[in-house]
Amino acid sequence: MPKLDLSQIPFQGGSGYPGKLAEAGAGRFVQRLGDAGGLTQYGVNMVRLEPGGLSSLRHYHMEQDEFAIVIGGTCTLIDDQGEHQMQPGDCATFPAGEANGHHLINTTDAPTTFLVVGTRTPTETGYYSDIDMMVKQDATGSAFTRKDGSPLTADQIGDTNE
Repeated sequence: MPKLDLSQIPFQGGSGYPGKLAEAGAGRFVQRLGDAGGLTQYGVNMVRLEPGGLSSLRHYHMEQDEFAIVIGGTCTLIDDQGEHQMQPGDCATFPAGEANGHHLINTTDAPTTFLVVGTRTPTETGYYSDIDMMVKQDATGSAFTRKDGSPLTADQIGDTNE
């Protein structure tokens, strides 16, 4: 694949979380570089966090490795060991199966940008550290449930329309 023209790859906002949990994606915008380049074995995404933005809810993966490097701005990595300031050039790794819930948050008044690279597997299970939720992914899509596999309730996802 030739050089990617980043100006032609849109940043997409939002998240796939259910109910009001989807609001966690406000302030997060992803540029899917690996998809644009035709990569199939791993994903490569440029992520921009606006002030107050979260990369995700705190989570960990059972089958997929993740790597992140800050490109611009400052953000805070929050994991099970605490808070870690991240500056341009700082990296973090999250091996598959390691139960270390993590996410990046922008607590500054300027945008921050980081590159994230992750394994693509046919299936995946992810757990959310701060809430009773897991996600299972396969060829049919994503299914969010409680960690024991039972359905999420309206109060768990902040949905009052049920």
